[in-house]
This record gives sequence, C-alpha cells and structure tokens, in this order.
Amino acid sequence: MRLLHTCETPALKRHHFSPYASLVAIPKEGESVSYTRTFTIEDVQAFADVSLDRGVHHMEADKEGRLLVHGLLTATIPTKLGGDIDYLAQQMTYRFHRTVFTGDQVTCECKATKVENRGDRSYIEFDIRCTNQLGKEVLTGSTTGVVLHR
Repeated sequence: MRLLHTCETPALKRHHFSPYASLVAIPKEGESVSYTRTFTIEDVQAFADVSLDRGVHHMEADKEGRLLVHGLLTATIPTKLGGDIDYLAQQMTYRFHRTVFTGDQVTCECKATKVENRGDRSYIEFDIRCTNQLGKEVLTGSTTGVVLHR
C-alpha cells in the first residue's frame, strides 16, 4: 500500500485540521507512505525567519537563481507524514546526502518497519528515504514514536 500526497504550497502554508484527526490510517508493518514537495524561495526565506539560520548560502541565489534549502527544512517532509497519522516522534535520526535547491522536487518515503499495538497507543518505527527529481538520495534516516489511541 502506498499513499501519495503532493504539496507545492508557498511559504509553509498552514492547514487547519481538527486535533487528533488522522489524515491517513496507521500503516501496517512493511507499508509505506510518501509525500512529494517542491521547495520555493519563499519557503526558504520563511524557514530562515523561524530558525534564524540566515547563512549566505541560504539567502543569496546561485547563478541559476536558486537558494540552497536548509537541511532541516528538507527534514520537515517526514514530519509532515507523521502529522498525517498524529505520530509523536520519540527519536529521529537523519543523514544528509546531497544539497537540495529551490525548485527541486523531493519525494520522501517512510516505510513502517515495526508496528506494535500497545493498548492505548501504537508504537511505530519508520525508515526514511528522500530522493530528488533525479532519483538521487538527499536524506535518509529513521524515527521511532507512538500514535496515541483516542
């Protein structure tokens, strides 16, 4: 089972959903959820404002008019997937393989490697793999956490 969501919204656009309303069912072990996003110059500028990371490489365009996307902004893609199932991360580990620029299309796949029903919560472990439009890995990692049953 593979669920695909696409987002190309400017400047970290906010969506209003009721609390505790999962957008996607909790995946079963071995299932993946994925999400594709293209970061904009406005996204990078908004993240710089929030993070206060205004390194020159994030604020001045290269010869092609692109900005370098913050690594942690790229890492928000898997956190969006967690938000879809109301996943509370307990641990997250990322490895950044190559740079992402504004205009790059990044697809992140989170594969549930362990899912345990623990009564009032589901414990889940995910492997994370994000690739650019050329199919090259830009970020990999893992996360462990829970979804509370409400």
